[in-house]
Parts: sequence; C-alpha cells; structure tokens
Amino acid sequence: MTSERKIKANRANARASTGPKTAQGRSHAARNALRHALSLTVYSDPALSQEVEVLARKIVPIEADGEIQELARRIAEAQIDLHRARRARHQLLSEALGDPNYESAVMQRKKTAMVIHYARLDPFAPLPNNVVEFLHSKPEGPHKFAAILADKTRHLLALDRYERRALSRRNRAIQALDAARVLQALSAEQKPQRKTAPT
Repeated sequence: MTSERKIKANRANARASTGPKTAQGRSHAARNALRHALSLTVYSDPALSQEVEVLARKIVPIEADGEIQELARRIAEAQIDLHRARRARHQLLSEALGDPNYESAVMQRKKTAMVIHYARLDPFAPLPNNVVEFLHSKPEGPHKFAAILADKTRHLLALDRYERRALSRRNRAIQALDAARVLQALSAEQKPQRKTAPT
C-alpha cells in the first residue's frame, strides 16, 4: 500500500514535470513527432491507410469475420510501420552519402574553432597552407561513412527503436491471428452436425 506521504510527493513531482518551459524547448518538442513522422499512425495518412487495407486483404480474404479482419489489419499496420522505419533509415543514410560536401557536426565545429583561433592571433595574416588544406578537406570513402554513422547515431537509434516496436507489434498480431484461427477451427469442429432424415 502506498503511503499518503508518497502520494503527495508523486503529485508534487507530477506538477513540477510539465514539459519544456522555454519557447525554444516547446518548439523543439512540438517538432519531435514530425522528424520522421513515424510516431504518427498510418491512419493519419490516407495513402498509408489504403496500403494497410490492401495488405490486410492479402493476409485474409474479405469473407473472413470481423475479428479476423481486424487482426489482419493490425498485422498490416505493423508491417507498414516497419517499412516506414526502414525507408526513413535508408533515406537518412543515402542523403548523407550522396552529399559530396557532407561534413559531420563535430568536424564543422573543429574547423570553426580553428578559424576563430587564427583570426584572434592576427585577423589580417593569411592562414598557413596546412590549415587551408584542413579547412577544404572532406571525408571520402570509409572515412565519410564512419563520419556519417558517428554523426547520425542518435537518429539511427531512434529509427531502430521504431523498427523494433513495429516488429514486436507485428509478431504479437500474427500470434493473435493464429490463435483466433485455431479457436475458430475448434469451434467449427465442435458444432453438432445436423443429421438428415433418411429418404
């Protein structure tokens, strides 16, 4: 049993935890659902809703009862979400790999710090050749891929969470559909068959 003191403390904590306080924080939080649009349901997009219905019809025939059709829709919805997460990951990586001027955020900060450092020493002196080469350098090949992975880790982890959730939802929905089909088959077997009178 939870004590009265603990309940009061929980309520006080809940009142204090009201989300972002600043305008910038609220703005950032408001864009969270739109970054990949993966937290939005498939039914918020008419095209995706149609995809769900088409896939559900491939899983079970249209003559199936309402419960079976709903379970097929749940499988289809999770499958579409799984495709959305994988498509978002592919797009994220292919855009970064296809950008010939890609530069990681860390490297951009290093280059900016170097320019500021030399500007403080002597704003009118030309930069040394090795510094100019460093400022114009871009990662290529495996170095570029490693820089992209390091730079996009947070986004990739978020996409991985979406993918794992969709996969888990799909697997549970498949199990539920299989169980419902078994129950239907058992109940059909147990129904007494009418005996016809001999003619």
